[in-house]
Amino acid sequence: MIVGIDEAGRGCIIGPMVICAAAINPMEEYKLKELGVKDSKRLTPLQRERLYPKVAKLCRYMTAKVSAQELNLLMEKHNLNEIEAMKIAHILDSLSLAGATAFIDSPDNVPSKFARRIEKYLKTRVKLVPANKADDTYVVTGAASIIAKVTRDREIEKIKREIGIDFNSGYTSDPLTQHYVARRAEYPALAPYLRTKWSTLKEGRQKKLLDFSEEGK
Repeated sequence: MIVGIDEAGRGCIIGPMVICAAAINPMEEYKLKELGVKDSKRLTPLQRERLYPKVAKLCRYMTAKVSAQELNLLMEKHNLNEIEAMKIAHILDSLSLAGATAFIDSPDNVPSKFARRIEKYLKTRVKLVPANKADDTYVVTGAASIIAKVTRDREIEKIKREIGIDFNSGYTSDPLTQHYVARRAEYPALAPYLRTKWSTLKEGRQKKLLDFSEEGK
């Protein structure tokens, strides 16, 4: 089996980070290509929604939804890259894919460093192939990115309905998200879904998504 692993929502300040591992027989990977599977960022929301059930039918997959509250707790001791590595190892062990090759989108600038992070927690014998922009290089990783992104988007919609606030995407670069984060004291229902370890909250100012790339290193 080959496995693609990617996340969605890493750079958000509201809501969960979702990690997905999607496995498929390499002889059937061409079916993903025929469907038009690619990095979820290269697809519209409608295209992702249409592909999601088809990809889910072709692949054996599992997701990990890491809530804002869990991230806040884990970031007392670990950085974001380490947390992501822990969750990836857990998913791979849960899928019981001994002997598989996993193509992983690496948040570490040096992909081999991310592989070493995962290996510390991994119990199953899996060949790890981390790469920067793996979701744009390997179609199976693109499949994982679609499942992760759609799952994350659906979780965000649930949160909006629950708290009655439309903060849009939850990304730090999103003006509407920035609006509600800056005025969070006026919207206490938002509190359980905020990532309090983000420097946006610590410093009381807004940042672009790019600024948060260093926080997980």
